[in-house]
Amino acid sequence: MESVAVEQFPSRTEKRQDGFNFLFFKRFVRLIPWLFPSWRSIPSLLLVFLLCLGLLEQYVIYNIGNVPSKYYKALGEKDHSAFWRLTGIAVSLIVSEAFIKSTTLYISTYLYLQWRDNITRHLHQKYFKEVLYYAINVVDKSVDNPDQRITQDVDKLCSTLSQIMAPLIISPFTIAYYIYKSHQSSGYLGPVSVLVFFIIGTVFNKLLMSPVVRLVFLREKMEGNFRYKHMQIRSNSESAAFYRSGKIEEGRTNHHLANLINTQRRLILREYALNFSVNTFDYLGSILSYIAIGVPIFLGTYDALSAPDLSALISANAFVMIYLINCFTTLIDLSVQVTNIAGTTHRVVELREKLEQLYDAQQSHEKNRPANMQGFGWSEMYVEEPTGHTETLLRKDQGYQVEAGSESETEDPPITALRVNDLTFVAPKSTEKLCIGLCFDFKQGVNILVTGDSGCGKSSLLRVINGIWPELRGTVTHGVEQLPHRLLYLPQRPYFTDGSLRQQVIYPLQEFDRLADTGESDDIVIEDLLSKSDLGHLKDRVGGLDTQVDWNWYDHLSPGEMQRLSFTRLFYHKPKFAVLDEATSQVGVDMEERLYSLCSQLGITLLSVGHRDTLRKYHHVELHIEKQGTWSLKPLSAGSNS
Repeated sequence: MESVAVEQFPSRTEKRQDGFNFLFFKRFVRLIPWLFPSWRSIPSLLLVFLLCLGLLEQYVIYNIGNVPSKYYKALGEKDHSAFWRLTGIAVSLIVSEAFIKSTTLYISTYLYLQWRDNITRHLHQKYFKEVLYYAINVVDKSVDNPDQRITQDVDKLCSTLSQIMAPLIISPFTIAYYIYKSHQSSGYLGPVSVLVFFIIGTVFNKLLMSPVVRLVFLREKMEGNFRYKHMQIRSNSESAAFYRSGKIEEGRTNHHLANLINTQRRLILREYALNFSVNTFDYLGSILSYIAIGVPIFLGTYDALSAPDLSALISANAFVMIYLINCFTTLIDLSVQVTNIAGTTHRVVELREKLEQLYDAQQSHEKNRPANMQGFGWSEMYVEEPTGHTETLLRKDQGYQVEAGSESETEDPPITALRVNDLTFVAPKSTEKLCIGLCFDFKQGVNILVTGDSGCGKSSLLRVINGIWPELRGTVTHGVEQLPHRLLYLPQRPYFTDGSLRQQVIYPLQEFDRLADTGESDDIVIEDLLSKSDLGHLKDRVGGLDTQVDWNWYDHLSPGEMQRLSFTRLFYHKPKFAVLDEATSQVGVDMEERLYSLCSQLGITLLSVGHRDTLRKYHHVELHIEKQGTWSLKPLSAGSNS
């Protein structure tokens, strides 16, 4: 089994892109429309409410901070009534503060949920657009662990941001107010000393923050790689068990764990330095107030005050200075959380940017395709014979004809589902041409069998004509829409979503979608199709068509059952055309004949990839692809009798 490539240390380019820098602010600005869709949106209203609570809390805290100085005066003057009045006010203020803090926490958590919902849904909208989820996971791969970025990184970003957004916005106002109050009690020395103190602390912490941001980014990447390895074992546990590969997989999984632990060790070392700086400035701030008030006291500025009044002044000034310092140090303290926001912001917005790039590239590629099937510079593969009404396959370089059936003059001409013209394609990020100059039509009533050695590009051809791989040269033009009832693909590995048996059969329709009116209930149709695919027992096994199961369908179905259930889905939709990739490789010859016969009865024209010789009798034309990129078309005469 292949291991996931791990980059243990960030490259220089990566360092420039994931730090606490201008790019972070640029990317954060791109998130704002997702955080606040409009001024009247719930997140906007919640943030305004949080700001109001924050300002109210500052007012309450200011009054609580003044209580000790008033106690000094009341106790110093032995004022009994003032003491009890002050105690009542203090209890009321404390209860108010407890209510405000609890409400703030609740609103912050609710805001976090709104943000996570908004950002995740927006990412889902881009991720599931067209086939971008396939492109970013399989074709491009320049962004690591998209699933982790959508699930875990968005969660961390929104959780941390909801906790610090209000304090960050309110801090400038509280700082300005307490600078004014500090100047009143200690002159210019108080606010100036605090500002100098804050600037020095900010410079130190900025120097220590950037390495932490980079390591947070790298840690999330390593977490994703470690989780992916465990997911790989979970998804392929049976295959690994047949190899008895526990020891080697343990070693490879421990390798990912070692990379993660090493990154976390480097991170906690950097965080140690940052936390040391933060805590040092926190505690130095606690004595700065006494230094600032001590200077005017020693200079005799307050000699005229009585002892109780001087004690009250020192207490009030200490609160103002300490709280001013606290406002600054709160910003410094938030730097640790900002590093997490910076790291996760880079990862989330980088995913968004890559999805937008892939979509733009896809749209640009689509614009260069012809709007219809007119104007091709090659001879029609299928032409009408002048002496009859027989569909004929004609190639200038190959002298053969294939009879595909008789038609009356009044019938509509057969539909062409796909027209492939001068097609050359390669695997993503490869230069080896898998097929060169391929030309053929996939036309109603003519089944095509695609053959060739393993690795020659048969499945790759299906990816190209489906549009999930780009062509290097040439065109693939669709004459019918890729809708389940018109053109349906059965991939080599059947896909089953989570949910009930009905949901597996009707996929990719929604639960509330149904077949056109056939005079029968949907349940009868599905049960009949399951029976024809020899899957009638599944309904009893899961407890009914609509029983919601919480297990993985891949763990409870055999490979043959998965392929037969995939055919049941095909029969349910009954499209005019179907593309099958090794769709009967896990079923017996008798079941294969039953499934292909049902396709014929339902009028489904097939383009099949397969190796079995038994498939030839169900097809009219063989498209054979060689490993050198050459190809050939030849008739399968037995196909007209199938």
